Amino acid sequence: MTVSSATADKPDALADVPPEKRPQHVAVIMDGNGRWARRQGLPRIEGHRRGVASVRAITEECARLKLKQLTLYCLSSENWKRPQPELDFLMHLLEQYLVEERATLLREKIRLTVIGRREGIPASVQAEMDRTIAMTAEHDGLNLCLAINYGARSEIVDAVRRIADEVRAGALDPQSLDEATIEARLYTAGMPDPDLLIRTAGEMRFSNYLLWQISYAEFWVTEICWPEFREAELHAAIRDFANRNRKFGGLNQADLLA
Repeated sequence: MTVSSATADKPDALADVPPEKRPQHVAVIMDGNGRWARRQGLPRIEGHRRGVASVRAITEECARLKLKQLTLYCLSSENWKRPQPELDFLMHLLEQYLVEERATLLREKIRLTVIGRREGIPASVQAEMDRTIAMTAEHDGLNLCLAINYGARSEIVDAVRRIADEVRAGALDPQSLDEATIEARLYTAGMPDPDLLIRTAGEMRFSNYLLWQISYAEFWVTEICWPEFREAELHAAIRDFANRNRKFGGLNQADLLA
């Protein structure tokens, strides 16, 4: 993967963390935009606007660190309950981001993917989304995956519907169903499962996010709200991840000798 000279010249704050100890797929629940704005005496939409700067900073840093994937929870399927003016602003921000960030995505060889249902997303936003996805489809750097109108339960329901249709059509034997069958029909088919799940603003819940995929992800929470989350916080999360003992339900050598 190639990076811009400005990015490449930055010192590696994680030089002491071997690449094999770093997560390859980081997923983030970007929480606290509204709380940050309220504390600053600003309207909620200003928190969302400031949050875009965090998206930009963390995406570029993940690319610099040569991670394989960054998945960001941009809009949940439950977020449609919010006031319409806020939703309209979020859609405007998303469309603006998809256009304005193309230069960075092209320069850093970042590939954009999107997961979630399309219902409710304005046609103009979908058009810019598809255009950016197509422009970056051949990139071999970081995969930036945006979860938009996403819900993990809806994702599993959609996968089950696909399987039911294939069984009804005689294309799939019910007795052959296994975990791989389901994984291949999730929105994230072909993507690695997250190694590290970060949540900002101190909340201790998964909020219907990647419930299938995070089975063995390490969970890291910070009190910092998303608009203030920057490279230093990402580094702290990765450093903590590197020090954890991941056994995936088994035992490591130290356990066997104990």
